[in-house]
Amino acid sequence: MKDFCEIMNIYAGLDLLNRDEKMRVLIRKFGWPDFDPKQDYFQSLLRSIVFQQLSGKAANTIYERFINLIPKTVTLSPKEVLKLDKDEMRKTGLSFQKINYLRNLAYFFENNSFQKKDVERMTDEEISNALTQIKGIGQWTVDMFLMFTLNRADILPYTDLGIQKGFKKIFNMNNLPSKKEMETHSKIWRPYRTIACWYLWRTVDDAFAW
Repeated sequence: MKDFCEIMNIYAGLDLLNRDEKMRVLIRKFGWPDFDPKQDYFQSLLRSIVFQQLSGKAANTIYERFINLIPKTVTLSPKEVLKLDKDEMRKTGLSFQKINYLRNLAYFFENNSFQKKDVERMTDEEISNALTQIKGIGQWTVDMFLMFTLNRADILPYTDLGIQKGFKKIFNMNNLPSKKEMETHSKIWRPYRTIACWYLWRTVDDAFAW
């Protein structure tokens, strides 16, 4: 298993992406990509579940309310989440379904070893297979974890609407792309598609005129 610097070498990634005319325009517009590896895997996945299918503003509000349920004298941990009353969790704005998903996640971390020493030896596929056993975690959540918590270099989240819109925009498509179309167009960005995706999201968030 490679170490972090080899996995997410942003200098090497930008050097490769700059060879593509479309990416070169985006790099000049949006500058250095923002990636910061996280150490708390449980909290990262919990946050991703809260954010599923919500706008950033609404999700942030609910997440902050949820965090405030945990006493400030203790760490956010699986054990603390399992102690929470479901009705109190519901008052934060979480759906009953997401409450169950968060509890499923907490049970998983309470009963399985999924720490840095384990995960850094696992392939992307092995991590996906482990996490998708948890009801409430699908491939999108796994992809976000691989990209923004572990900073794995070559992730392309096909199901993400922002990424689909980014492809549609920079390739002047009439419709949102299929998985096959995204795979074809992104070959030139391998093995740094994670970095390329950061720029695709920016084109959508920034209303950048292509």
